[in-house]
Amino acid sequence: MSASAKTAPSGYSGTQIALHWIVFLVIVAQYVLHEAIVDAWRAVRRGEEFGFDPVVASHVFGGILILVLVLWRIMLRVKRGAPKPPEHEPAILKLAAGATHLGLYALLLLMPLSGIAAWFGNVEAAAEAHEIMRLLLLALIVIHIAGALYQRFILKTDVMTRMVKPQA
Repeated sequence: MSASAKTAPSGYSGTQIALHWIVFLVIVAQYVLHEAIVDAWRAVRRGEEFGFDPVVASHVFGGILILVLVLWRIMLRVKRGAPKPPEHEPAILKLAAGATHLGLYALLLLMPLSGIAAWFGNVEAAAEAHEIMRLLLLALIVIHIAGALYQRFILKTDVMTRMVKPQA
């Protein structure tokens, strides 16, 4: 039975929650390691030689890790489903939450792919797209966090609890 044919779960599984927080932590590391990869990219574009840099490697492999984890997360979401928004939530907030989640998933797939194309394929357009997406991702993360806090403290729903307390 497909996820759409069965009842949506009331919460996320332990694996879904763990993947959410692991991806979040790796994303934080990616932003911290950003300057090293920018410097390395500029050196490559200028044709300069540079030695192995573990920070640059960490950024590259962190992006690949995000891609793998997000694909796993999407597979779990398709297989298991995801909880529905609170019933009493205004339609505009449901639309905003859906658009934010769709944007996050899209960027978390496209950013590693563009990074791979830039770093391993030396594709300048991919590097430029990657940089633009970096800013878009940051904006969506802020919106996502603000929405979760709004749900918790203004609307007083259990939306945040669903990403902390696993449902069997």
